[in-house]
Amino acid sequence: MALSSASLRLTSLSFSAKKTNRNPRNRSLSFTITCSSSFDEPPKPSLTSSSSTPNRVSSSSAPKARFVARQKQSVSVRQLQRPLIEYMSLPASQYSVLDAERIERVDDNTFRCYVYTFKFFNFEVCPVLLVRVEEQPNGCCIKLLSCKLEGSPVVVAQNDKFDASMVNRVSCDGTQEGSLEQQITSDAVIEVNIEIPFAFRVFPVGAIEATGTQVLDQILRLMLPRFLSQLSKDYQAWASGDTSRQPLGTGEI
Repeated sequence: MALSSASLRLTSLSFSAKKTNRNPRNRSLSFTITCSSSFDEPPKPSLTSSSSTPNRVSSSSAPKARFVARQKQSVSVRQLQRPLIEYMSLPASQYSVLDAERIERVDDNTFRCYVYTFKFFNFEVCPVLLVRVEEQPNGCCIKLLSCKLEGSPVVVAQNDKFDASMVNRVSCDGTQEGSLEQQITSDAVIEVNIEIPFAFRVFPVGAIEATGTQVLDQILRLMLPRFLSQLSKDYQAWASGDTSRQPLGTGEI
């Protein structure tokens, strides 16, 4: 990471994401985020609403940072004999976990998700998410129930000092039911509010917020296409008569 002290602009961030060591088949991904962010911009509106409960609320007077990211992506799917809208309307109890390396079923509507380990200011972070799936007529809404941080000791110590919210609306266009090709869309929003650890307070709050937001944004840019690709493959298997609901993912990005 490089900071220009004259303008307080973030110029680059080295980001590394790797598969957690829960499984011996460890794979890694490295890339670089490059951006230029001014820290005198007005803050973005909060995404936390009265209908969603944050993961955790801190009453400390320590300085805080807020990260917000949103991505909306779609994938085209060729309809087979069984229509896509029927697949998208399946009850959560019949969902495939898609990737058994990353997702565990807790009950019919609740899943535990292990996000890829990544570096944030040279500290390893591995979020573990507990999410609930709410069925909707043409898809579902995935909401975050809780988030636990694993990784470096300084990261683990933040588990009682942050709150997080996440909503991912997954849908298909029911008005195109007769079309041979339809789209599955994933619209995800993540917000994290965290007390700034002492080790990070040498950086301007704006630099931390810009960096955190870029990390969240890049995670969504990587994960949503993969998620949609797995959904497309699972639909094709289901529509071809495979009712085993076996996961198709291998834990790789």
